[in-house]
This record gives sequence, C-alpha cells and structure tokens, in this order.
Amino acid sequence: MDSTVRDHDLAYDVFSRNCPSRGALEHVTGRWGSLTITALYDGTFRFNELRRRVDGVSEKMLSQTLHALERDGLVHREAQAGNPPRVDYELTPLGREVAERLLSLIQLLEDRMDEVLLAQGRYDESRGGR
Repeated sequence: MDSTVRDHDLAYDVFSRNCPSRGALEHVTGRWGSLTITALYDGTFRFNELRRRVDGVSEKMLSQTLHALERDGLVHREAQAGNPPRVDYELTPLGREVAERLLSLIQLLEDRMDEVLLAQGRYDESRGGR
C-alpha cells in the first residue's frame, strides 16, 4: 500500500515526536509564517509587495517561508510569463482558514497588549529591572 494512503489512516497528534503536523504547525506559527499568511489574507501579492508588507523579513527568509507554506498547501504560487516574469502569491482555501484563526489570535493580543506590557514590566522589575 502507498505510504500516503497509509498516512491518512493515522490519527495525528502534534504532541507526538514524529507527527508530521509538527512541521506544518511550525511553518504556520513561526514569526515569518504567521505574518506572511495573515498578510496574504488581504489578497494576492507579488514577492516584493509581500516583502514590503511583512516589514523586517529578509528576501531569503520570505522565500523559504513561501516555499514551506506552498508545500504545506497553504499558499498558491502563480508564475506568469513575461519580461520580467511575474509571480503572484495567494492563500489556498486551507490557507484562508488558517489565516482567519491567526487573525483572531492577533486581534486578541493587540487588544490586550496593555496588559501584556504591564505583565512584562512587573516580571522584569521582579527580576532586577531587566
């Protein structure tokens, strides 16, 4: 039997060391992955547009992130012939669903950032003012 067919019969458990969901989770929740996915929620972007949108990401990191997200089925890459060639990136339906959940988490954190900053200040103060 084909290994891909067998894999579908397994129950995935992210807490299990060998579970393939760990890699996908890392791609989605890493700093550049989560920012890239949520930036793409706004529509289709060319590489440099996306790089400007995700402030601070290097060309190399964005390229690696997009490759990983494309491999995981979250991002679709569309190359169009031309001079220069044009490459567009957009979310797949699965990518949109993931982005919606990430955006909810981002909104929660942004709404509660004052509490986070106060907690950080208290923590740092209790540790000698770091």
